[in-house]
Amino acid sequence: MIRRLTLSQRLTLLFIALLSLCAIVACGVQLWASKQYGDAMVQRLSGGLAQHIIQREPLLDKQGQVERSALQPLFNRLMTFNPSVELYILSPQGELLADAAPPGHIKRQSVSITPVQQALSGATMPVYGDDPRSDKQKVFSVAPLRQNGELRGYLYIILQGEELNALAEQAWQKTLWRTVLWSLLLVALFGALAGGLVWYWVTRPVRLLTHEVSGLEQDSISAIKQLAARPLEPQPAGEVALLRNNFIELAQKIASQWDQLADSDRQRREFIANISHDLRTPLTALLGYLETLSLKSATLSAEESQHYLAIALRQGHKVRHLSQRLFELARLEHGSIKPQRERFAIGELISDVAQKFDLAVETRQLRLHIDVPRPLPMINADLSMIERVVTNLLDNAIRHTPPGGEIGLKVWQEGEQLQVEVNDSGPGIDDHLRETLFQRPSALSPQASRDNRGGLGLLIVKRMLELHGGEIRLMEVARGACFRFYVPL
Repeated sequence: MIRRLTLSQRLTLLFIALLSLCAIVACGVQLWASKQYGDAMVQRLSGGLAQHIIQREPLLDKQGQVERSALQPLFNRLMTFNPSVELYILSPQGELLADAAPPGHIKRQSVSITPVQQALSGATMPVYGDDPRSDKQKVFSVAPLRQNGELRGYLYIILQGEELNALAEQAWQKTLWRTVLWSLLLVALFGALAGGLVWYWVTRPVRLLTHEVSGLEQDSISAIKQLAARPLEPQPAGEVALLRNNFIELAQKIASQWDQLADSDRQRREFIANISHDLRTPLTALLGYLETLSLKSATLSAEESQHYLAIALRQGHKVRHLSQRLFELARLEHGSIKPQRERFAIGELISDVAQKFDLAVETRQLRLHIDVPRPLPMINADLSMIERVVTNLLDNAIRHTPPGGEIGLKVWQEGEQLQVEVNDSGPGIDDHLRETLFQRPSALSPQASRDNRGGLGLLIVKRMLELHGGEIRLMEVARGACFRFYVPL
């Protein structure tokens, strides 16, 4: 049943239970303290009653003995003047020697002498002693009975007798029921007030937050984006406001990741379309020349057949080269390739890469300037990957630099990084290609064409440098193109 209650109802019941418990405890403490205070006042006011009676009334005969027949009229007269008291004569050991109780009212024939001695020694009031007419303990007044300096007994007066107890019981019941009734009314009133405050201060913000988040189940991504668009509270005042901010931040992260996934999916589709276009062109040429050879093999001369075969072979090499790059890029993006780090000198690596292009540089009549200061610290990286990066950039620079142009390759240390720059004096890179130069090439863009699209080489270079914690960027220069990348030491 409790599980079906709302949070406000549960908190209201909890407050009512706590208020009821507090009311019960407070009533109990108040009643106990009131009884203690009343008993102490009665004992303090009537504490000298027993001594006063001993001084005025003879309670022992000449031999120091107690005569019950002679004491009975005295006890009756004293109890007539004060019906709330009950008088007893005790022996020094606490046994009852005389009393004025009706027959059958005496429940015990002796009382404990310890409270009597505590009262005579001035103990803190109230001091409770045994009541001969019941099993309870009550406040009393006591005085020693002495004759010729010898203790003969005690005058023991119960200050709250049976008649007083009967009247007090009736008044107590009325007061108790009145107290309980008012306590219940106050508990109900304050419980309702606490329930209202709980609903307004606690459950209402939670309910509003629940209403904001509940739409996530029906229309997840649109509801998440709507929640992510809500403003954050700059200084959350409580746990609910902090929870709301956390929900909004979580929605913002989910929306951002969703956009990234959507963009990645869009790039994947564009990439597939682009690769299909790039593969279709050489495959079409390859199949066309092979069909020509197949249909006209009897009429073609040996030179023409060799020419067609050379073209078909060249187109086949293009397909193989493109497929190899696609496979390499896929492995880089999916984490299949991990850098095999080792310490090596990047100056020696650049010299080796430059030597591979000596023939191409000489054929195109280019001037290659290499600026590698010594000494440079060794780097901890994958030798083959860094060689591939430098090779790709230098190959691009050679292919796009006109005959007689210049190519520069520079290395220097900058903090905990080695900076490498490759520049050329070619036509440079078109402005519309700069933003997407290191992204997947797209065949879906309206201005894209087979000749002016960026290839896979720069994208592979970027991925390899990211695996090393490095980065590559295109620098702004007055002439040609300039690529700069760094590798951490």
